[in-house]
This record gives sequence, C-alpha cells and structure tokens, in this order.
Amino acid sequence: MTGTTRIPKAELTGISGALVTRMSHRMFGEVPEPVAVAWHNRKVLKFSFAVGRKAQKWDACDANLKSFAHMAVASLVGCSFCLDFGYFQAHNDGLDLTKAREVPRWRESDVFTPLERDVMEYAEAMTQTPPTVTDEVSAALLAALGPAALVELTAFIALANLMTRTNTALGVESQEFAAACALPPLAVRSTT
Repeated sequence: MTGTTRIPKAELTGISGALVTRMSHRMFGEVPEPVAVAWHNRKVLKFSFAVGRKAQKWDACDANLKSFAHMAVASLVGCSFCLDFGYFQAHNDGLDLTKAREVPRWRESDVFTPLERDVMEYAEAMTQTPPTVTDEVSAALLAALGPAALVELTAFIALANLMTRTNTALGVESQEFAAACALPPLAVRSTT
C-alpha cells in the first residue's frame, strides 16, 4: 500500500494537469505517484514521459524479456512501485503472467528458460554498484539475441535503473495496481 512520499504529491493543475489526470484515470484508475511527485518539475516529468514512450517503440528485443529484466531490477533495488506496476503492465500487455509474478524469486523458480535466467542475471549485474556484468553472460546473450537486441536490452535495463532508483529515493511505493486487477500476489524474493 502507498505510504508517504519524501516529496509531497503535487496537485495536477491547469489544462495539462486535467489531461494527465484524465489519461491516468483511464489507463490506471488513478494518478501514479511518480507522476504526482514529478509534477513539481514538469521538465523532468516530460523527459520521463518522452523517454518512456520512445522506449516502448523499441522492438529488437522480446517484450517478455524486457519486462522480466525491468522487474528483476525493481526487485533488486527494492522499488515496490516498479515491481507492482511491471506486473500490472505485463497483464495489460498480454505478457506471460506466470513468469512475471515469479521474477522476484527467479533464481529459485522453475518456470524460466535459460535465456530468461541469463537476462535477469544480466539485469541484476548491471544494477550492482559497481556493475558485475561478465563476459560469459554478455557472450551468451549476444549469441542468443544478436547485437541489436542486446543493445536494446542493455539500454532498457539502464532506463529501469533510472526509474527504480528515482522512485525509491523519492519514497514512492506500490499503489497495488496488480491487486486492483485481481492478479495473484507477486512471489516473495528469497532472503538467501
């Protein structure tokens, strides 16, 4: 459930605010907290919207793989908003929900293919500070996906880090979008 953000949510005012509110309610049922917080700095919000729209058009890498990668980043960083929203988006985009709900415990789960495991390992390795990406995982992904898809996956994971770390730093938490769709709860990440 949502808590208190570190920067208070802004009231979405004016014609732009009314438009964003209307679109948000139509798409999500409410205004996502990252939008309400970022409303304080419209240039940052517009950048976030623009980069998100452009990244949605990328099509060299499988959408399921990118979804699993983003959720693996969110799980590792601890962004409950991104993890819940990713699961909600997987539902809306017709992606594999059985696998999406298992991402937080992907290492223990038996539902993932070796390629999907490599993608989530790569996402976590990119997310570590400093990054711990190995030549072996990169080579396996290059062989399986090709250069265009690996470049896209890498950029997508970098954007996931931008979003998850921003939301976590701002205190944005899950708004339970997935629960509103009656999706089964996400698996819980193993503590080992």
